[in-house]
Amino acid sequence: MLSSVLGLAAAGALYGAGNSPARTEVIFDHPENFTDVKDSYTPSDKGRDAILENIRSFLVHRTESLVPDGYKLTITFTDIDLAGEFEPWRGAQFDDVRIVKAIYPPAFKFSYSVTDPSGRIVREGTEDIRDMNFQMRVTIDLSDPLRYEKDILGDWARSKLKNLAKA
Repeated sequence: MLSSVLGLAAAGALYGAGNSPARTEVIFDHPENFTDVKDSYTPSDKGRDAILENIRSFLVHRTESLVPDGYKLTITFTDIDLAGEFEPWRGAQFDDVRIVKAIYPPAFKFSYSVTDPSGRIVREGTEDIRDMNFQMRVTIDLSDPLRYEKDILGDWARSKLKNLAKA
């Protein structure tokens, strides 16, 4: 049931302004099994879905200029582990506070493919990214709770999606 809800959200993300197909589709394969996309120590499905939608929106927006007209990028996440962790031993007042330390690095497992206007796959691969130095990143929006994750995914997109039209 929940996977189908996220599937509908994914379908909605396929169309941008003017009902033209978006260039990027983001799929979360069984997000209920992901390592950590929790919104608190006692997580909710609604909180998890909001976090995933934030990541989806970021990727669709960030890759728009990297994926040429007519091409399509599909990213399928199989696991996400957000930076930080909830530490229950700190007490109930910290149940909604994600503690970010170097011992809790963000990680992503996903596959991706890019097809050209004829449907031919021009680039594909699988990724298993864990950034142990994530706290050394200079992020722009210090108030964004997903700033490290977005920075890592943005770097990945810039490095893997460059020169697609020449592929």
